[in-house]
Amino acid sequence: MKSILLALVSILFVSCLSDGGTSKPVDYTVQNEKEIVDYIAKNKLTAQKSDTGLYYVVNEAGTGAQPTATSNVTVAYKGYFTNGNVFDQSTAQGISFGLNQVIKGWTEGIPHFKAGGSGILLIPARLGYGSNDSGPIPGGSVLIFEVKLISVN
Repeated sequence: MKSILLALVSILFVSCLSDGGTSKPVDYTVQNEKEIVDYIAKNKLTAQKSDTGLYYVVNEAGTGAQPTATSNVTVAYKGYFTNGNVFDQSTAQGISFGLNQVIKGWTEGIPHFKAGGSGILLIPARLGYGSNDSGPIPGGSVLIFEVKLISVN
């Protein structure tokens, strides 16, 4: 009887430690801000910061059409972490997609360029994948994208 009671208490204790997958997302805001600011300083970038916490660098503004948050665009890009490790890259021809179908950092950031423009987006986790892992991208990651807006379709 004691062993059954002990087993039930142990199961109850262990089940109380587990949250059943309902844990709240971690807020990486402070950590991401420091990481981005340090990266900007280390690389001597002149970046603008939006109200949402997105940082962007316009290397070339471009002279073509300027997209909106719902535009379909063609973009060539290289995505990497602040340590320089590349996690994704397009071909020079780029890829086409709707800006309302991608992470918030792209939806907000790409419209800072006109077609033909290029620059860098420094995206905190809350505008990327949040605290969730996504393929090779760990949750909470700052994402850096070198982008060239090839066209607004």
